Amino acid sequence: MALITFTSDFGDSDYYVPSVKAKMLSINPQLNIIDITHQVENYDVAHAAFILKSVYKEFPKGTVHLVAMNATSNVTDGYIGVKLEDHIFIGPNNGVLSLLSENDPGIIVKFADIHVQQSTFPAKDILAPIAAKVASGAAIHDFGGPLTSIKKMIPRNFKATKKQITGHVIRVDHYGNLITNITKEVFDTLNPGKFTIEFGRESLNRLNSTYDHVEPGDCFAFFNSLGLLEIGINHGHGADLLGLRYDSPIFIHFETES
Repeated sequence: MALITFTSDFGDSDYYVPSVKAKMLSINPQLNIIDITHQVENYDVAHAAFILKSVYKEFPKGTVHLVAMNATSNVTDGYIGVKLEDHIFIGPNNGVLSLLSENDPGIIVKFADIHVQQSTFPAKDILAPIAAKVASGAAIHDFGGPLTSIKKMIPRNFKATKKQITGHVIRVDHYGNLITNITKEVFDTLNPGKFTIEFGRESLNRLNSTYDHVEPGDCFAFFNSLGLLEIGINHGHGADLLGLRYDSPIFIHFETES
């Protein structure tokens, strides 16, 4: 199956998204193009990476993922194709692809000058043709040469001791819920049985199983389908009501025996 996913910050009110799709379909009308989102906040590479990292493994292995974020920025060092965990990613070399996994890519190709023309719309003129051809059976090696490493961005990591986990909000979702970088795996390893989750001026000493496990207006905390600690207010915009936002600190204190 010639499957391509498409992620960008283009929005849906202009010609950008259909132009990129039209370019790919002009090369292979049989392509199946799946929009992940085009509502990434403008120029927010971390937002794009979070969304793509959360879903790409759900697609079949061999899927081509077109990532159009900050492709004309002065921090972009060319355009690349990456093979990561049996998926192919096509995008600018600006750090966005480095945030998709803790594992290093198996293959990195920097696209050669012959395939990289001057353009104010590289997603359509450079990335879309390569993505369409790779999804149709070409190898990313056909479009350039090997690159030893990609430009990297350093993600915000949590810190953990036997007494405390210190994490941060890495995403405020559409509902105002706060997704953190604290993982269930680490929590389960360190949890002695009693703990306090501290966020802003609020605290909880238990985990819930779902959003509706608490009354409307009350705070909840649970590990979501990504295995990440999520905090919010049932039927309320948690970020606004709690005064928290991206990068706000979250603490879990463990009550250990002295």
